[in-house]
Amino acid sequence: SLLQAIKLNAEHIDTSRLTPQQLKNWVWGLIENKTQQFQLTLQSFGFKYGIPLDTDFTFDVRCLPNPFYENELKRLSGIDLEVETYLNKNSDSVKMVDAIYEFANQWLPKFIREGRVILTISIGCTGGQHRSVYIVEQLKRKFKNDYRTLVRHRDLT
Repeated sequence: SLLQAIKLNAEHIDTSRLTPQQLKNWVWGLIENKTQQFQLTLQSFGFKYGIPLDTDFTFDVRCLPNPFYENELKRLSGIDLEVETYLNKNSDSVKMVDAIYEFANQWLPKFIREGRVILTISIGCTGGQHRSVYIVEQLKRKFKNDYRTLVRHRDLT
């Protein structure tokens, strides 16, 4: 039978001598190694093109100063140092990055424990060129040592 073939290739692990707490700790040890398999996707987008459908959490950063209205920054993006410097000078920009990071840092381990292997955080601004890109790039730096991180700038031209 199908199960017989699986049984022949299976490893048998005797847990009968483990206390419930020891078994729980052992299983959690196996699960926590899965954080290396877990993928965090950070995605920037422009609200004027619609909210991404493939998102678990969406944050609106249109309350931050818009580099689009600065002539020397208009044609740049949130990846460019000049835009990063401009937004870093605004304490709300830094607070926004920290707040999203703290939120995600608190909840991601719980999603991983529930078996999630992919989670997407989307950051939106008006056009998806400056503020949302900047926030995603800042978050990428913060998460790079904790999770396998994929960055996608959906509307960046």
